[in-house]
Amino acid sequence: MRDLYVLYRGPLASCNYDCPYCPFAKRVDPPALLRADKADLLRFTDWAAATTDRRLSVLFTPWGEGLTRSWYRDAMVRLSHVPHVARVAIQTNLAARTGWLSEANPDVAALWATYHPGQVTRSRFLARCRELDALGVRYSVGVVGLPSHYEEAAALRSDLPAHVYMWVNAAEGHVYSAAEESRWTALDPRFGDSVRPHASLGRPCRAGEDAISVLGDGTVRRCHFIPAPIGNLYDGSWRAGLRPRACTNALCDCHIGYVHLEPLRLRDVYAEGLLERIPHAWPATPESVVPTR
Repeated sequence: MRDLYVLYRGPLASCNYDCPYCPFAKRVDPPALLRADKADLLRFTDWAAATTDRRLSVLFTPWGEGLTRSWYRDAMVRLSHVPHVARVAIQTNLAARTGWLSEANPDVAALWATYHPGQVTRSRFLARCRELDALGVRYSVGVVGLPSHYEEAAALRSDLPAHVYMWVNAAEGHVYSAAEESRWTALDPRFGDSVRPHASLGRPCRAGEDAISVLGDGTVRRCHFIPAPIGNLYDGSWRAGLRPRACTNALCDCHIGYVHLEPLRLRDVYAEGLLERIPHAWPATPESVVPTR
C-alpha cells in the first residue's frame, strides 16, 4: 500500500493565546466560520476513513488552536482507530485538556506541541506533558528561538524527560550569530535545519508526489507554500495530480515544507516520527538532552 502524507488546514483561525509573533493571536472566529470548519473537518475525516487504497498519515496544521474545539479531538480519536491510518497528529499549544486522548490509539495519535513563554507558565505546560506521558501518547515539544525565550527554553529542556524531543524554530527575521546558533543547537541538535532557509528552486521534492496540502473545501495543493491547486480531494482529481516534481519556490524555510525536499534526506532522519517532528534516533546520546545553562 502506498503512503500518502496529508497536511490538512481548514478555515479555523482563532486562538486562545496572543503571541506577539503570530498574526492569529487572540483572534475570535464567528459562529458561522466555526460551523463551516466543523463541517469541513467531518467531511475530510469521512474521506480519510473511506480512502483505503493508501496508507495515510495526517497532520492537522490549523492557523489557530484546534484542540480547544471538540471536532478536532473527535477527528483525532476516530482516525487513530482507522486501520489504514499510520499516524494522525496536530500542531497545538497544549492548552486544552488531554483526557480525551485516553480514547485514542496511542500507537497512531501524536502531538506536535509548542511552548509559548509569556502565555503559559512552564510548570503548567510541563504538567500537560506529564499527562501525555501517563497516557502513553507520543509528542514533541518546541519553542520559537527568540532571544527572550532562551532561558525558558533551556529550563524547559532540563525539566523535560530525556525521551521527549525538543525542537527550536528559528525566529522569523532574526539573524543568529555563531554563538547564538551554538547555544540553541545545544538545546536542539537539528536547529541548523531551521536557522537558514533552504535553496529549493528546481530541487526534487516529494510534495505533490506522496505528500499533499488540503484546504477545508477539498482543494489540494502540493504544499502550504505553493498556492497553485493540483486537484480536489472530493472529486478524485487529486490522484491524477500526483507526480514527481521539482520545487518552484526559490527558498523553503518552514519545517513542514523542507522536510520533503529530497536532497536534505530529512525523511530518513524522522522516519515514523515525521509528522510529530521526532527524529527516529532520538535521543541519540545522553549529552544531546543535557543542555548547558
